[in-house]
Amino acid sequence: MWTFLKIIRLNRATVRSLNPLPRGWTVVLRRSCSSASSESRFPNPSILRHLTSKITATGAITVAEYMREVLTNPVSGYYVKNDMLGADGDFITSPEISQIFGELVGIWCVSEWVASGKPKVLQLVELGPGRGSLIGDILRVFHQLQSVLHGAEVSVHLVEVSPKLSQLQAQCLAGEYTCGGEDELVYRTGTTHTGLPIYWYRSVKDVPRGFSIFLAHEFFDALPIHKFQRTEKGWREVMVDIHPEEPDKLRFVLFPTPTLASTTLIHEDEKRQHLEISPEGGVIVQKLASQIAEDGGAALIADYGHDGTKMDTFRGFRGHKLHDVLEAPGTADLTADVDFSYLRRMAGDAVVCMGPITQRAFLKNMGIDARLQVLLRSCHDATTRAQLIHGCDMLTSPEKMGSRFQFFSLLAPSRLTQPWEEGEGLGRRRRGPAPLPVAGFSELGL
Repeated sequence: MWTFLKIIRLNRATVRSLNPLPRGWTVVLRRSCSSASSESRFPNPSILRHLTSKITATGAITVAEYMREVLTNPVSGYYVKNDMLGADGDFITSPEISQIFGELVGIWCVSEWVASGKPKVLQLVELGPGRGSLIGDILRVFHQLQSVLHGAEVSVHLVEVSPKLSQLQAQCLAGEYTCGGEDELVYRTGTTHTGLPIYWYRSVKDVPRGFSIFLAHEFFDALPIHKFQRTEKGWREVMVDIHPEEPDKLRFVLFPTPTLASTTLIHEDEKRQHLEISPEGGVIVQKLASQIAEDGGAALIADYGHDGTKMDTFRGFRGHKLHDVLEAPGTADLTADVDFSYLRRMAGDAVVCMGPITQRAFLKNMGIDARLQVLLRSCHDATTRAQLIHGCDMLTSPEKMGSRFQFFSLLAPSRLTQPWEEGEGLGRRRRGPAPLPVAGFSELGL
């Protein structure tokens, strides 16, 4: 699987013209390399200079490499240097809209811990925690349900590559914290305001083994994708190249021959004409599935997504508006809808996959309407009441976030194992209780 993550370096001499790409894309044309330095030719922001220099030297790059550089370049990457969340950022996430979202996810975590037999150790792991709003709401639920969690050794583990965001998370969540060295697996530790140990990592593979509830909210949509187009000659990979007539601009092109990615990532039964696949997302899901199967636990993934039906979803956001993905790289968020059918295939048979179902269905099943009424009864400020109602409408309305966002879960097979029976005829009886329904993925009585 690690083969999928290799950077595919291409020789410019092999690039040639093909049929026009859809939606205004242009194909790559053969041209010679200039010996002029990129610094003097492209008086642009550092990311664009870096990209054009790389393309000039090695040839067109994959969309995955483009996203990786734009979003997580250690010097000028969008996620490394920006606080992109909230009203003043480029997008707002569900936890920023209403506290109810995080509260219901917190209840889901406790529900799955209880349904798994209340293991003594409970690791709460979030991938890409943003400002820490979601985990903060969850920790408040955990604090309120101390009587239920009594006896469990609860710890918090955050996977975050952005120094700026990890600092904001520490300020939001931790009463006190210390920073480790640049090369340490745990680069920050602390204690939450509710007294729980909290740790920061750059990779999910560094999180300790043990029963874990993994959360990934708007995480997988930002992972680098490879884009592919079906042609008369078979699948060809979409690349990013320098525009031949405007050397300070980039464009999409088709690579003329199969690439490593196009020959290894595409399922043989694929029917679509255009594909977006994130091998990094597949590797992470394999890691989660392996750990859940061996150590117990669950994963809850919430994101823009589809179940193998959409094709071209790669887009940018800047100032809450759509932004050309190739314009001013490093100044806008890049995202692509998550293909949950691919994640399900990569998870394999070691775990049980639930969903995807719409955010509206998940939150309705979790009791968002009842929770809203409780909050409204205890709130007498007209402005706050209006905000609560507006927030719930944003989260659940099919025309807003209710249908665009999907929920998907990985569970250990033992979580849903039916109790075996002994005896015969009327004397048959079950050994052990029946498994509890999976909260959020089925309608529960309140």
